[in-house]
Amino acid sequence: MKPSPFAYSAPASLAEALSVLAEAGADGKVLAGGQSLVPILNMRLAAPAHIIDINRIPDLGFVCVEDGGVRIGALARHADVERDDPAFDALPLLRQALRLVAHPVIRNRGTTVGSLAHADPSGEMTAVLALTGGTVEVARQGSTRTVGAEEFFVAPLESAVEPGEMALSAHFPAPPPHTGTTFVEVARRHGDYAVCGLAAMVTLQGDGTIGVARAAYISVGPTPMVLDLSDALHGQVVAEADWESAGRLAQGQVDPEPDIHATADYRRHLVGVLTGRALREAAGRAA
Repeated sequence: MKPSPFAYSAPASLAEALSVLAEAGADGKVLAGGQSLVPILNMRLAAPAHIIDINRIPDLGFVCVEDGGVRIGALARHADVERDDPAFDALPLLRQALRLVAHPVIRNRGTTVGSLAHADPSGEMTAVLALTGGTVEVARQGSTRTVGAEEFFVAPLESAVEPGEMALSAHFPAPPPHTGTTFVEVARRHGDYAVCGLAAMVTLQGDGTIGVARAAYISVGPTPMVLDLSDALHGQVVAEADWESAGRLAQGQVDPEPDIHATADYRRHLVGVLTGRALREAAGRAA
């Protein structure tokens, strides 16, 4: 299928883009990487009257380490973020998650901030933003605002970006010292949407025992779900920790829905298995 007819603008500056967005209002849609938007347009699941292509705007493709974390601009491609060594050093979880996003050809074009704005409940980067307590900078003509991860993801495929606005950048705070992270998921094929996945973060105490254990889940709810699993592991030595108890704790707090890919019971089973696996791996990387 082909998209419904639409007007097309390719502004050359941020000010121009925000002006066009203000005029378009609810009828406008921002095009950055297009790896989610273009298929949706082709299937006519969305029919915006005006597409605003921001790819000609300079200085939006940055990846920089600042303010105790990593800030990513609206036009930074997944591949740019994945290959950025300073970003990896500050927050390894970015690369750990991005290697599971679709396929390299998709990551070469798709944008990290765009995937957040798309708010797909199976999108890996939504879990990373949620687990790190990140923020998204949203701009409209004449003003900007910062939205925390807890408020940014509203519902499936619905973010806090309002008509006339665009997501300008995202900030992912770096974890505290002695913290390890990982991202694991199960998909029917590599590159497919995850049937269940999670980002995990474990922080060790001064004596080397587990202090904090947290995880953020995708594909088990309408938005990424963050769980604090520290009660199951606090004070335990990594080599002898009861990872299965953390998995059971997580299973008791999720309420997945069935779909054509998996039953609710299977997703809940995966939550238990993957939680133990991910927390063990993250703890092994803590130093």
